[in-house]
Amino acid sequence: MSILLFVMLGVFIFMMFRRNKKTQQQQAELQSKFGPGVDVMTSFGLFGRIVDIDDEENKVTLELSPGNLATVHRQAVTKIIEPVVVPEADAPAVPDDASSLTAQETGSAGSTAETPDETLKRLNDEGKKDN
Repeated sequence: MSILLFVMLGVFIFMMFRRNKKTQQQQAELQSKFGPGVDVMTSFGLFGRIVDIDDEENKVTLELSPGNLATVHRQAVTKIIEPVVVPEADAPAVPDDASSLTAQETGSAGSTAETPDETLKRLNDEGKKDN
């Protein structure tokens, strides 16, 4: 019974050290990507761009907004923010049956859309009916 407890304790300690080593490797990999111009997030939620790195004192100078600088400890920078790539769309996606939806809303049987003046008149008439 006591041998089983020692084995379980050994496995627990092994897993603890393994997790700690993995975390340190991830932190080292992250810090190797640091450089001026990189957008980052700190552990306390500030977003900024790295302006300067002081390796001797483990400090990073961040530009939070144009002209506003903040100096934080190097370990406080926990995440690199990748720029979001927005796919370019040539034209907005419109379902093929959009014209039929417009015709149903206006109450017309044809596929002609109502003019802005007609829309304004219809909405005003609906507002008068509700009162």
